[in-house]
Amino acid sequence: MAVLKSILDTDLYKFTMLQAVMEHYPNTPVSYQFKNRSPAMALNEEAIDWLKKEIDSLKTLSLQDDEEKWMRETCPYLSDEFFTFLRGYRFCPSEQVVLTYDETNKDLGIAINGMWHETILYEIPILALVSEAYFKFVDKDWDYEGQLDKAFDKGKRLIENGCVFSEFGTRRRRDVHTQDLVMQGLVKARQEVNGAGAFSGTSNVYFARKYNVKPIGTVAHEWYMGTAAITNNYTAANYVASVKWRQTFGKNLGIALTDTFSTDAFLRSFTANSPDDLANVYDGVRQDSGSPEEFIKKVVRHYKAIGVNPGTKQIVHSDSLNVDRCIHLQKLCNEAGIGCSFGIGTNFTSDFTRKSDRTQKSKPMNIVVKLYSAGGRKAVKISDDIMKNTGDKLAVEQAKRELKLPIAAN
Repeated sequence: MAVLKSILDTDLYKFTMLQAVMEHYPNTPVSYQFKNRSPAMALNEEAIDWLKKEIDSLKTLSLQDDEEKWMRETCPYLSDEFFTFLRGYRFCPSEQVVLTYDETNKDLGIAINGMWHETILYEIPILALVSEAYFKFVDKDWDYEGQLDKAFDKGKRLIENGCVFSEFGTRRRRDVHTQDLVMQGLVKARQEVNGAGAFSGTSNVYFARKYNVKPIGTVAHEWYMGTAAITNNYTAANYVASVKWRQTFGKNLGIALTDTFSTDAFLRSFTANSPDDLANVYDGVRQDSGSPEEFIKKVVRHYKAIGVNPGTKQIVHSDSLNVDRCIHLQKLCNEAGIGCSFGIGTNFTSDFTRKSDRTQKSKPMNIVVKLYSAGGRKAVKISDDIMKNTGDKLAVEQAKRELKLPIAAN
């Protein structure tokens, strides 16, 4: 029986980006590529066979009537056109996904090709399935002992320390049951713990529905990467992508992601010269790479320089978080006079010890699926780890030259 039971078992921002893609970039060809950033954690042949079957089973998923009813009530910013498309949507992995496996070095390759609106939903389920395959067939030295209690304890500490947080762990979850246990623990903390913080919801739409919490999410790097590739204009890409997003969603989903081509580049067009300028109409920004401490200082300084009160805005932190890190960053944001919240992923859904030795951590996989091309041009991500880039080397160098960013050998 297939692991994934619902088309909603994915992150909200894949649906919101799908709607924006349908409106602004219909019939645009794209490609995605999988990368295992933890190559020592390689799948074996048994895991590969299972993974192939699970990816093929995606073709059986479709939006159900009760799911659509709930989504319409919960996500009013999603349009009738979106639901018409999603009702008729079916994954077609035999035509859109190519999986390769080198038995000698155990190198896994996954390529996704097709129209953007037809392939955008593959990323999250494929990543979740790769992780589950590894921990089902390769590294079996772990179990579920204490997972619910661990999630409860984390939620308790966050709430008591004034942190508003959500669960962002679908893509690298140990398996679907782990995420379910984590959600049970966090919901229990929300119900039983008093404090200035709050468990605000989850990025996973299926679990948001199951546990009656808010689905959380706005936009990913993919949107900015695709816009830059399609327009072939990195200087204007942040602005164009941000404006098109507002055109689609109005005052909803107003958290901008700053680091696709570096936050410094993003802030050049994040102005407040008129009521419709980006810094006025967006509720805040998301930090996803680089130093969060420096990011807080930079964003607060920028808001003040352009005449925006930082106290009316917020920073959403989502990069490599754990409870201690969140509490630390909450304190810094309080001191800086800006609101904040936290999206916690792997530390919720793949935080395990070894069954054979509880003093040893069972490491999670570090895997990504990234947009590789859009509209016939290579797509790149630069990030605030300025020498850690994603995408074709020549395309990265072209983008950096255009944005006047440092270029180094990769």
